[in-house]
Amino acid sequence: MNETHTPTILVVDDDHAHRTMLRTLLRGWGFRIEEADDGDTAVQKVRDQAFDLVLMDIRMVRMSGPEALKAVKALNPAIPIIIMTAYSSVETAVETLKNGAYDYLTKPLDFDELRLSMERAMDHTRLREENRVLRERLGDHFDRRNLIGRSSAMIRVLETVSQVAPSEATVLISGESGTGKEMIAGAIHYNSPRKDGPFVKINCAAITETLLESELFGHEKGAFTGAHRRKEGRFRQAHGGSLFLDEISEMSLAMQVKLLRVLQEREVTRVGGEEVIPVDVRIIAATNKDLDEEIRQDRFREDLYYRLNVVSIPMPPLRERREDIPLLAQHFLGRFSKANHKVISGFTPRAMDQFLRHSWPGNVRELMNAVERAVVLSRSNVLTEQDLTGIHGQARTEDDRTTDDEGPAPLSLEDVEKAAILKTLEETGGNKSEAARRLGITRKTLHKKLKSYDAHETT
Repeated sequence: MNETHTPTILVVDDDHAHRTMLRTLLRGWGFRIEEADDGDTAVQKVRDQAFDLVLMDIRMVRMSGPEALKAVKALNPAIPIIIMTAYSSVETAVETLKNGAYDYLTKPLDFDELRLSMERAMDHTRLREENRVLRERLGDHFDRRNLIGRSSAMIRVLETVSQVAPSEATVLISGESGTGKEMIAGAIHYNSPRKDGPFVKINCAAITETLLESELFGHEKGAFTGAHRRKEGRFRQAHGGSLFLDEISEMSLAMQVKLLRVLQEREVTRVGGEEVIPVDVRIIAATNKDLDEEIRQDRFREDLYYRLNVVSIPMPPLRERREDIPLLAQHFLGRFSKANHKVISGFTPRAMDQFLRHSWPGNVRELMNAVERAVVLSRSNVLTEQDLTGIHGQARTEDDRTTDDEGPAPLSLEDVEKAAILKTLEETGGNKSEAARRLGITRKTLHKKLKSYDAHETT
């Protein structure tokens, strides 16, 4: 979908006042609005033009919401439809959802809930279309292995993976800690001709130099103290498959020489042994350091660098792919909700805004941990900003807004709500009872809102 596209919403309601309130609210959120005063009008409008979402009342005079829902879905099954009703019942909700409604909201509408439902519905539609386009670009048989992202930076990574995976080329993945380098290595392996072979991983930073040689190449019984039996190394274990060498920059210069020899000769010798063992292994390496700088500082061998860096895949930090944050957050929410036996459907707009503004120094790993912590601590079915302990969204400057956003910064939810309430109050000549009726809220709630805005009370 074009990034400059402004979604068009069809509001279907035979209550003129409620349509007026929704028009003001949704325009304040940045949407284009079309209106229909009944179900039959809505069906005709869907026949005549394209909409990104339909927001429809359930009880109307000429054609009811359920009837219009079926007719719209027959014309265009892809349009997400959110049903609104003041007459909530489990039976009605189940019926509308069975017939293809995306969600079911009761009046008076909760603005937070409405916005969350709309965003999720349109995100679902966008993601489906983007996945279709991405499948065409990557090939139908590309296995993403939980690689989540629709940002241009992530799509570039996925396209590189799809090109390099079928080859035998050695790959060097670079990027900050927590960006998902191991996931990329897995995707390369599982999209390669070696996918039915083993995928063996080793973190070079987690093993002492004296043990790393044994881990990689194996050892004979009695080769050193504690070597009570022969052991096959990771190279031998990965025979016919792929070996992922994580944090390759932490390997000592002495070990780098031995690794280079194995890569050149395609054979290993166990520690304490003499037998030369051929190995058929594809190497995928990763580092969170600048290897050019490591070479300049004489901490990494240049010849090994060129041997490893046949194809380079730089992983972008999360702060450079912010449009992937909602997708990743929802993915982790589903995983950890299931693991913790909870039913949590999503995030409030403020919680997601906090996620989007956070700097994420720990990248995807930090995001994953933040969602898991929030799921464990949450007591509701939606995660709020109060659940996001340790996540502090930083307000963006005017320069940030003009760089990151197209057009002016969007109004806050409070500003949009205030504009809708004050406009309705103005249209009713200050009659709070009538304004509350049109807004679908109680007079007491309206009074509290007006008091919070420091508005004048009129009798």
